[in-house]
Amino acid sequence: MVSLLIVTLLLAVLQVAVYVHVRNVVTASAQAGARYAANADVDSAAGAPRTVEVVARATSVRTAEGLTCTSEEEVDPSGLTLVVVRCNGSVPSLLAVLGNLLPLEVTGRAVKEAA
Repeated sequence: MVSLLIVTLLLAVLQVAVYVHVRNVVTASAQAGARYAANADVDSAAGAPRTVEVVARATSVRTAEGLTCTSEEEVDPSGLTLVVVRCNGSVPSLLAVLGNLLPLEVTGRAVKEAA
């Protein structure tokens, strides 16, 4: 009985660690995608595919396929043009039977370079 409780607790701690790791990787990838799309000679829409590509290399193709990323230009209150990459999805569960339970929503921003 106690061993079952310990195993369950261990799996819960591991799932939290996986969630935090994947969230950090996707956040860094969204920032990298925004920085890429912010270059003067690159279309702003190129940030989303670049983000998914970086996530696939850093984690797994399955995790990257579970993301929906968009990239667009926005103007902040000070008048700067920003490239904003937003990703939504979920983190895979350690137990495949449970599926993707933990939602994930991250944003990366970068200042667009002038042409």
